[in-house]
Amino acid sequence: MVTHGVRLRPLEPGDAEVMAAWGDDLLFCDEAGWSRDLAPAERRVRWAELVADLPPGIVRLAGVAGDEVVGYVDLRGTEPGRRELGYLVGGRERWGRGLGTALARAGLEHAFTVLRLAEVWAEAADANPASVRILQRIGMTETGRGDATWFLDRPTFHRQFAITAEEWRARRPGIRDASGPAATPAW
Repeated sequence: MVTHGVRLRPLEPGDAEVMAAWGDDLLFCDEAGWSRDLAPAERRVRWAELVADLPPGIVRLAGVAGDEVVGYVDLRGTEPGRRELGYLVGGRERWGRGLGTALARAGLEHAFTVLRLAEVWAEAADANPASVRILQRIGMTETGRGDATWFLDRPTFHRQFAITAEEWRARRPGIRDASGPAATPAW
């Protein structure tokens, strides 16, 4: 599936080096909520371990544009029919180009057509307006206020969002799950 020039695929061993390298940029770490405390070699080992063996309850897919890994999408959780959407664009030089929206849209498409989920939820820090706009742009509805958190050394809170498979399909006529033919999305 290709969504706005981004396709999702399973992680491959070579992705670990690319994703770990994003963390060499300390400003990226701050914005992404990554630890600054890992030495580059430790971060590369940790990413190699994650790519080889993700923790239970996480589906992580590489987001690829052309032949470059530009981010990833997570669908987390063990609740039947429901997962949390997460996405990350890496590195910072790719931010502001619509890739976050493309990754999040591709994540929803995978959730509803391949995994056949009934609902996807997500949250974004209120102090991170770019992430909030992405969730709104992909059609998610704000459902409430979540836990307190920090973003760039500021106290804030999570804004929670959700979308059901029915809501998602109503916005995308012709799309079906993996058991039937799917139309090419028009977005």
